[in-house]
Amino acid sequence: MPSKFEPCGLGQMISLRYGTIPIVRATGGLADTVADVDADSKRGNGFVFSTFSEADLVDAVSRALAFYRRRRGWKSLQQNAMSGDLSWDASAKAYEAAYKGTKA
Repeated sequence: MPSKFEPCGLGQMISLRYGTIPIVRATGGLADTVADVDADSKRGNGFVFSTFSEADLVDAVSRALAFYRRRRGWKSLQQNAMSGDLSWDASAKAYEAAYKGTKA
């Protein structure tokens, strides 16, 4: 999902729910819901690139293919993706915590 602008997006959320690992550009809702596995192997649930360019997209796809070919870690990546709580309940709790100045 190499979007230039993405205010929210359901595509990556559907992808995460079913364990089909997304490749996204870090913008809007894509950046809020997808964490790069190379940056954080414990929390990562996809592959993220920053610059809106062909080269960065190709690099992200290459990283994803290399990760998949290694096989080691792919199932845990899928589990990370599918275990995320992207429900309205979780969002409401986060908004409430932000409003109160506490951590969710």
